[in-house]
Amino acid sequence: MTAEKNANHKKIKDKDFELIQAINSGRTDKFHDLVKRYEQKLYNFSLRMCRDHSDAEDMIQETFLNVFKYLKDFRYETKFKNWLYKVAASTCIKKRRKSKFAPEKELSLDDFLPGNETEVPSQIPDWALMPLDKLLNQELSSKINQEILSLPKKYRLVIVLRDIEGFSTAETAQILSLSPSNVKVRLHRARLYLRDKLKGYFENDQ
Repeated sequence: MTAEKNANHKKIKDKDFELIQAINSGRTDKFHDLVKRYEQKLYNFSLRMCRDHSDAEDMIQETFLNVFKYLKDFRYETKFKNWLYKVAASTCIKKRRKSKFAPEKELSLDDFLPGNETEVPSQIPDWALMPLDKLLNQELSSKINQEILSLPKKYRLVIVLRDIEGFSTAETAQILSLSPSNVKVRLHRARLYLRDKLKGYFENDQ
């Protein structure tokens, strides 16, 4: 295998490859197509991370501005969708919102669930492993979304990416620049917190 073929082999090509190639070749008008492809997904993600529609819209705008600015640096070492969510997550973390919905101080899961965040729990109850997307199809979806917004941002990002957006542990770790172990622990702690908040619903199902 030649060096050129080997380099191409290492690139992860997906449905966005040709569109991004066109944009980076000067067809900036094609960027609108890229926005249309992902804006609804990013809006849903942003709305779960923010506390009102205005904040979510601001976050989307900043995300796509950053994508447009840095798209030429994208080299397909990962899927474009993963890179896009990495930009969105970074925008979310750095964004200093002055919304009336923003809490003065976020709760601490360190107090609620004491333990070392780098230690993966040895025993995880079955209910704590239940992906939220299965629950979001049921009547308690609005309650779950409300409680997700009460999570500290670092836990909210993990549980939304893993349980709602469907990224794997490895992909979530890459998007958030964390170790897989950190992702597993934060996901476990977030699920435990939500389980406690929603225990009435769970107990009725058992």
